[in-house]
Amino acid sequence: MTRAPKSERPEMAKGYLEPKLLAWPWAEVRLVESRNYWVATVGADGTPHARPVWGVWLDGCFYFSSGSRIQTHLERHPAVSVNLESGDECVIVEGTAAPARDAALTRRVVAAYNEKYHWDMEPKPGDFFEVRPRVVFGWLCDGSGRDGGALFSQTATRWSFD
Repeated sequence: MTRAPKSERPEMAKGYLEPKLLAWPWAEVRLVESRNYWVATVGADGTPHARPVWGVWLDGCFYFSSGSRIQTHLERHPAVSVNLESGDECVIVEGTAAPARDAALTRRVVAAYNEKYHWDMEPKPGDFFEVRPRVVFGWLCDGSGRDGGALFSQTATRWSFD
């Protein structure tokens, strides 16, 4: 069982409405249930690189496999951002990524991955990256814009991890 992170209000411009911090389980449900995640890394020359990947949220970390440039980027610079697809129920994980090398953990990750995506991957340590969150942001948003940003300003939450 992982320890819940500290919830707090991110810095907001003056004039926003009083916050209603989102509970950490709200974010975790979305991290677990999401099917597609956008992973953003930085190339050696500083060029941003974002790609959708499949992955699983397990024990307070995000696990994904990628054979693209993401791997090369993370070997040079492990900072990563993981975003869910929704802009209306937004969750953004910022942290560091490293290859998951523990065999028992890899078996658990692959079992969750195979169940989630109806896949038949064999567990091999090092095939998945483990993203340990430093900070997670979440908020709700009226995608129509008719509320003038009120829902966002009321729900924007930052969860900090030790």
